Amino acid sequence: MSKIAIFFGPLDGAVNRVANKIKKAIGEDKVVMVPVKDATVADLEKYDKIIFGISTVGRETWHSTYSNLDWAEFLPEIAKSTYEGKTLAIFGLGDHITYSSTFVNHIGLLANELMDKGAVLVGKVPIDEYEFDESEAVLDDMFLGLPVDEDFEPELTDERVRKWVEQIRPDFGF
Repeated sequence: MSKIAIFFGPLDGAVNRVANKIKKAIGEDKVVMVPVKDATVADLEKYDKIIFGISTVGRETWHSTYSNLDWAEFLPEIAKSTYEGKTLAIFGLGDHITYSSTFVNHIGLLANELMDKGAVLVGKVPIDEYEFDESEAVLDDMFLGLPVDEDFEPELTDERVRKWVEQIRPDFGF
C-alpha cells in the first residue's frame, strides 16, 4: 500500500495541528507529512493519495498578506501537474464568525486549481453542519473539503476529523 501524503501549510499553527490529528486518525505509519513551504511538483508526483491542508484569511487581507504565505508559493506547483487517477481530498481552516462571508474560501481556491488539472475530489461535506454567510468552497450545497474552525469551534474538531477520515477511508484504502 502506498503512503498517503498530507501537504499542509503553514507550519506550527492550526493547520499543522489538524494535519497531525488526521494523520493519527488514519494511522501514523500510513501517512507522510509534507510542509508546502518547500514542496515542489516533484513532491506531488511521488504520491497517488494526497490530502491538502490549507488555511483561509479574510478577503480584506488576501492581497496584502497572502503573498507571504507558504501556499502562495506552492500554489503554482499545483498547476504544473495533472491529477487524473489520484485520490485527493482537502481540509481547510477558517473562522465562521469574523470571516463568515469568506469562510474557508481557500478550500475552493485550491479545489478549483486541482479540478482544472483533472482532479476528482473526495471528502465533500454537507453545508448544513456549519453556520456561515458565503464561501467559495461550496458547490451543490457541499463543501469541497472538510471545514474546520479552530478559532470558534475547536471543541468540534476531533469529531469532524473522525467523521471525515471515516468518510474518505474507502477512497484512500487505509
